Amino acid sequence: MEARWIRALDGLEATQWDALHDGSNPFLHHAFLSGLEQTGCLRTDWGWTPQHLTLWEGDRLVAAAPGYLKTNSHGEFVFDHAWAHAYARYGQDYFPKWLCAVPYSPVTGPRLLAPTPTLRQALLLAMQAHVGRHGLSSAHVNFYNEAEDAAFGAEWLARTDVQYQWRNTAGWRTFDDFLAAMDHKHRKNIRQERAKVARAGVRFRVVHGDEASDDDLEAMYGFYLQTFHEYGNSPALTLEFLQALALRMPRALVIFLAEYEGRPVAGALCLRGGNSLYGRYWGADASLAGLHFETCYYQGIDYCLREGLTHFEPGAQGVHKIARGFLPSFVRSRHWIGDEAFREALARWCAEEDASVREHALILAQRSPFRSPLA
Repeated sequence: MEARWIRALDGLEATQWDALHDGSNPFLHHAFLSGLEQTGCLRTDWGWTPQHLTLWEGDRLVAAAPGYLKTNSHGEFVFDHAWAHAYARYGQDYFPKWLCAVPYSPVTGPRLLAPTPTLRQALLLAMQAHVGRHGLSSAHVNFYNEAEDAAFGAEWLARTDVQYQWRNTAGWRTFDDFLAAMDHKHRKNIRQERAKVARAGVRFRVVHGDEASDDDLEAMYGFYLQTFHEYGNSPALTLEFLQALALRMPRALVIFLAEYEGRPVAGALCLRGGNSLYGRYWGADASLAGLHFETCYYQGIDYCLREGLTHFEPGAQGVHKIARGFLPSFVRSRHWIGDEAFREALARWCAEEDASVREHALILAQRSPFRSPLA
């Protein structure tokens, strides 16, 4: 078995890469990852250099992991700035490091694309060897599936965080079914929020990639830019990337467009796959009461109920999501630190962080809007 490091997914046929996963997570598709590379979303000066790990038996690709050489922690959503500062204080370089993840996407999914435990462990060993061979500080695997946990040894430091996710474990068929499971206060609040948007005259269109016009895509991209402008951040995605998704992943791309007085005023960009909907970006150029919650959350829940999807991840962070039916869920990352002394020190740090996160999650769970615990 031979490890090869691929600097562009164009070097692999899509069928080769996509044969390594079950297709249920849209962020792992060759079309998504190669689209980021082809349409100017990944730039070396922003710290992203594609460096995908592949394992081969002769001419047959048997395992892979999406990977990037990183010179900063931009766009990762697992925050390790304290680690970088600690390295600097002791005269060591934390960057470059190697990261197994999906750029700009704090979405849980497969990371070790391999059909057997033996091949998953072979991927991890290749990552460790890569760190040593090239003088990197570390290797990181972000937002991996819980099912992959067994592949990691104790030397891979574990970190835990909390996101807010909607799950239909109760078999709700309609939005009213969903609301009926809540206590009176939260049910009333959501109905009032939705009513404000409807009374204002806002109407919604749901378009998939193969239904979206050029104007629809440009409007959604404009809302995306508006949000980044408001927060003073640099947008990484390009309009060409959005257009490529619409063409190459037409039914995976889902856009909720809010229209007011004959023009689009807000939008939410999502991807769907398997039984899940993933909210990624939102934006608006109008200030209307309840517009954010309706566009980003309630339209997505409605869509899941209509389409029979059981899982909705609306994006990272946002404790206000709990009151709208998105309960705390754990997300995971693993970290191989090349320097043994730093590894031991960070192991203690990770253990303390994990205990704090889990305690906080218990407190958050007590804020559930549901009348009884969901299975």
